[in-house]
Amino acid sequence: MAEASARDALLVDASTFFEVSLDLLIIRDLEGTVLKASRSWQTKLGHRPEDMEGQPLLRLVHPDDMPGTRDSVVEVENRKDGDPVRGFINRYRHADGHYRTLEWRAQRAGDRIYGVARDVTDRVAAERQLIEAKAAAEAANRAKSDFLANISHEIRTPLNGVIGIVDALSRTALSPEQAEMIALVRDSGATLERLVSDFLDVSKIEAGQLQLEKRSFNLDQALRPGVEVMRRRAQEKGLSFTIERPPITGGRHLGDGTRLSQVIGNLLSNAIKFTEAGGVTLRVAAAEANGETHLTFEVEDTGIGFDAEQATNLFTRFGQADESISRRFGGTGLGLAICRSLVEMMGGEISATSQPGVGSRFTFSLSLPRLQEAVEVSAEPPPPEPIALPDHPLRVLLVEDHPTNQRVAQLILATQGADVVTVGDGFEAVAAFGDGRFDIVLMDMQMPRMDGLTATRAIRALEVERGATRTPIIMLSANALMKHRNEALTAGADLHVAKPITAANLLAGIQAAVG
Repeated sequence: MAEASARDALLVDASTFFEVSLDLLIIRDLEGTVLKASRSWQTKLGHRPEDMEGQPLLRLVHPDDMPGTRDSVVEVENRKDGDPVRGFINRYRHADGHYRTLEWRAQRAGDRIYGVARDVTDRVAAERQLIEAKAAAEAANRAKSDFLANISHEIRTPLNGVIGIVDALSRTALSPEQAEMIALVRDSGATLERLVSDFLDVSKIEAGQLQLEKRSFNLDQALRPGVEVMRRRAQEKGLSFTIERPPITGGRHLGDGTRLSQVIGNLLSNAIKFTEAGGVTLRVAAAEANGETHLTFEVEDTGIGFDAEQATNLFTRFGQADESISRRFGGTGLGLAICRSLVEMMGGEISATSQPGVGSRFTFSLSLPRLQEAVEVSAEPPPPEPIALPDHPLRVLLVEDHPTNQRVAQLILATQGADVVTVGDGFEAVAAFGDGRFDIVLMDMQMPRMDGLTATRAIRALEVERGATRTPIIMLSANALMKHRNEALTAGADLHVAKPITAANLLAGIQAAVG
């Protein structure tokens, strides 16, 4: 008697629970017929519980979801004790004809199935929108990257002609007035190239696509070219240029020497730009510990300086100390923002101090794993070495489709007495290489009919087929992104020299390749 009363009370409690539940509760038999449904079916899907009882539950399932639903039913009916309770999502028809998405949990007890469902229509829609938005953003990033690569190529190609021709012209006999005009054009071209590179770097940083290299590099060799360019620029402006560094800081390290050089180059360039009298000093300090070299770089100038309020915008994108700075000195305010991003990506820190009218000091530090014992290096550069030519004029195969770029390279190579064979695409390059012998190949990357990567692979295959000695190949390309350099090396090139080319970087590349 007491047991019957308790059972009746439990049934009353269960009925009350079915009435107040916000979730969709259901009890069905093994044939799929509804035995009891909660009142929430009416509030959520418009179906009265009394109308559902005695009817097949699956009649409300979306036809497209029926195969998966039947598989779930079989899994629930055959689930063993201790097996995990698996969820399932499908769509159920509302009384007005549209469908809502339900997430189910169900368990068998004897000859009955007890299930509970929750309306997740809004959540699933939000998740779908998020996935679609992510896919759209990724597609936009890919399109942006492709656009940046294309626009970089299109700008650098004519820019190569401007800078290369001006560089070659500056090496001829000129009157003082002509030399001054040439210097103005050269500086304007260099500024334009810097702007293009800065915009590309910022875009890659924003898209999370800028990746640092981790490769062995010689610290002195990585820094010297950019530093010497800045030394010449300072001297042309009548400024002193001093390097203070301990004699033992050389050797090989693991990291991205190119980006490290870029940071130092940006800081030196800024220092020279904002200094009218006095000089610029680069200080390098090094400390060894636990197989790493902790490097500190300081760039100090005697320029216009800035106050504490102006300092807050220095490392922000498009930030200048004030509008008069931009009008007076030009620039976009991207250089220091790029420096900060690169230094932080390398695990370092960067800061600045200044006094208006006295000068500024920019300091950054980072640690690099050491791969080779330190060697002694001099702060002053050694005299430039000529290209190591063989006992005959340097035979060069120049592969370039753009007439202006052909002429730029020819003018530079003429100063070395080189014997140059010029072709306009990859097909002609492979044919010319097969018919002649060359000391080096200068290969453009993007050309009609056959591109430079394909031509480089074909030349390497031809060398293997003939058992010939490997001929150095330098990729000369307006495609200047990291992936383009990697593609060039993977195809078999020995070096990648980004356009615009000058006599200095082209001849340095040839020296490195033939050496």
